[in-house]
Amino acid sequence: MKALRCHAALLLGLAVAMSAFTEDKQPDDGCVPMFNGKDLSSWVNVNCAPDTFFVNNNQIITTGKPTGYLRTAKQYENFIADFEWMHLPPKPGAVGNSGFFVWADPLPAVGTGYTRGIEVQVLVNLEYKNKKGEITASSHGDLFSIWGAKCAPDRPHPDGWERCLPSENRARGAGQWNHYRVEANDGVIKLAVNGKVVSGVSKCSPRKGYLALESEGSECRFRNLKIKELPSTNPKPEECAEVAQGHVNLFTGLDLSGWKAREQWTPRDGVLHAGGAGSLMFTKKEYGDTEFVVDFRFPKEGRPSSSVFAFRQGKRRPANVSLSRDGTMKVSAASEEVASSTLKNLKPAGQWNRLQATLKGKLLEVNINGKPGGEQDITGLAPTGKFGVVVDGEMDFRNLFVRELRKTD
Repeated sequence: MKALRCHAALLLGLAVAMSAFTEDKQPDDGCVPMFNGKDLSSWVNVNCAPDTFFVNNNQIITTGKPTGYLRTAKQYENFIADFEWMHLPPKPGAVGNSGFFVWADPLPAVGTGYTRGIEVQVLVNLEYKNKKGEITASSHGDLFSIWGAKCAPDRPHPDGWERCLPSENRARGAGQWNHYRVEANDGVIKLAVNGKVVSGVSKCSPRKGYLALESEGSECRFRNLKIKELPSTNPKPEECAEVAQGHVNLFTGLDLSGWKAREQWTPRDGVLHAGGAGSLMFTKKEYGDTEFVVDFRFPKEGRPSSSVFAFRQGKRRPANVSLSRDGTMKVSAASEEVASSTLKNLKPAGQWNRLQATLKGKLLEVNINGKPGGEQDITGLAPTGKFGVVVDGEMDFRNLFVRELRKTD
C-alpha cells in the first residue's frame, strides 16, 4: 500500500508539473491590465467626488453618487477590452445602473453628467417597453450612442433608436459577476456577454477617444480589466473625440468642498442649485491666467434671473461677466461697465448653456455654446484672484471646471 501511495503521489506531482508547463506555454493574448490593482493613477475622475470611485481588493468600485464618470488617462482607437462587473443595489430588486463608455470626450456633454460616446450598458433590474409591448431597453448588454455620438445598430430598434438590443439574455443579476468582452475596430463594436457575442454597432462617430466607467445611482464593481490595442485604421480628425486640455473639476457633485458659499446653494446629484437673490460663492483658491467652464440654465418660471461670473476677485476690482435670461451680456470691472451685447445663441429658459471664459493678462474672451460671445481688455486687474458666481434669483449650474493656462497657451 505504501508503494502504491508513493506511485500515486509521483503521478500527481507529474500532472501538476505538466499542468504548470502547459499554462506557461499558452499563447499570450496580448492583453495588459487597465489599472494596477492598488490605485487609480492611470485614470481621471472627471466630475465626481474624490471618493465616488475607489480601489479595494483589486476592484474599481463606484458608489454611484453623484452621476458622472471615471475615464482613462489615454485615448484608445481600436482595441479588445475584457472585464467583469457586478452590481450591488441598496435593496433586492432595486435598479443597478452603470456603463462602460467607448471613444468618450474628456469633459461631459453640456448640462449632463455623461460624455459623448458609445455606451456599453452595465445594468440590472430594469427593462423598458413601448406601447406595443416591445422591449426598447434592457439589462442584458445594450449598445447605443449618447449625447451627440452616432452609430448604426446591427439590428433595427423597435422605435428606431441608435441602440442595439442583445440577441439573447445572458446577463446575470445583482450580486453576481458578469464577464464582458468589448471589441472595437474601425468604428465597429461587438459585445460578448458571458462568452457569447450578443450586440453590435457600426459606423460609430467618434471612433477614437477615452474609455470610461460610469457612476449612476448605486454601487457597481469592476475587476480584471484588461485591454489589447489593435492596429490603427487612421481615423480622420473629425472622427476622434476631443483631447484633454488639463481641466480640473471644481464641483464634487455632492457638496461645496473648495468653495466659500452662502446657504442658498444646494447640491443635487451633480447639479448645483442657487436658491434665491443674493446667492453667491467663491473658490477658496486663487487663480491667475485661466479658462473656466460652467454649464448653467435659467428657470422656466418666476421672475427673470441673472448671474454674474467674477474673475480674479480680491482686494482689487474683478472682471465680471453678467448674463440675463433675456440674452443680455455685460462685461464690467467692478461697477464700471466695459461692454454690453445681446447673445443670439443663448438657449431658452430651462435648457442648459455652456460658458467658456478665458482670462489671460487683461484680455477676457467669452464663448457661449461653442460660439464667440466677445472679447474685451480690462485694465486694473490683480494678477491672481478667486473665481465666483453671484445669482439674482434661482438658477442651476453643473460641470464647473478650471484650466490654468501656461505661457504657451
